[in-house]
Amino acid sequence: MANPTATFETSLGSFNVEIFLDTMPVTAGNFIKLAGKGFYDGLHFHRVINNFMIQFGCPHSRDPNSRQAGTGGPPTGNIQDEFLPTARFSNEPGTLSMANTGRPNSGGSQFFINTVHNRFLDWFDTSTPSKHPVFGRVIEGMDVVKKIESTQTTAGDRPLTPVQVIKISVQGA
Repeated sequence: MANPTATFETSLGSFNVEIFLDTMPVTAGNFIKLAGKGFYDGLHFHRVINNFMIQFGCPHSRDPNSRQAGTGGPPTGNIQDEFLPTARFSNEPGTLSMANTGRPNSGGSQFFINTVHNRFLDWFDTSTPSKHPVFGRVIEGMDVVKKIESTQTTAGDRPLTPVQVIKISVQGA
């Protein structure tokens, strides 16, 4: 059976992702559950760093000017880290990766889309303590992701012109 896909309808266009439910059931399942409940609809990308990544999923980013944007998580709480030897996906361009605080089991609703190969963020890379499991990849619309990445930002990496995710629709879950 094929993995589910998700369509991100944003203020700068749409893109589609494959969600690795077959190999990353905890992380992918958490994303699918939150998307299905409409948790992500109306939130904004709160951290955009050119030649690195775009980050999303903080409930405080509903207001793109909130000073708390980037500090929140889902009402259901954090999820267990999913570092599986059978799912050694690297943080390559276009992959979705779970954000966390650096502490074990601190992922929740926030994730980022890599725009370059950030192998130092791989959970199996020992060069840094950062460990971010990949749970999906962009399969269509990488040009939209690159458009978001190139948005002008403040010194704090927030887009000057807010970029909103209007709706995320999951198919095949």
